[in-house]
Amino acid sequence: QVQLVESGGGLVQAGGSLRLSCAASGRTFSSYAMGWFRQAPGKEREFAATISWTGGSTVYAGSVKGRFTISRDNAKNTVYLQMNSLKPEDTAVYYCAASRALLGTMASAYDYWGQGTQVTVSS
Repeated sequence: QVQLVESGGGLVQAGGSLRLSCAASGRTFSSYAMGWFRQAPGKEREFAATISWTGGSTVYAGSVKGRFTISRDNAKNTVYLQMNSLKPEDTAVYYCAASRALLGTMASAYDYWGQGTQVTVSS
């Protein structure tokens, strides 16, 4: 069992930056690939980024590539999402998730989810 708690969301102006954190409970954090998804009002949950167990491999959605960076610190049981050059269309609830699958981009590949943190980007 893995419990995930996101933090770091908030209100930021377009062009600004935020760093999201996701703290995981449990001693098996390093055996899970981790991902970030987001869901805007009235839209489906969509993949943003994922990182492998060791942090050596990452995959990004085209909409965030070059602006967002996913990283993890297995000693702290934490995964991060650094978001730069934010746009109003990045406004969404952001969720972190844990997966036994490697670098999955589908929500169905993830076994555990956090409650989400709101990110609002004003124009």
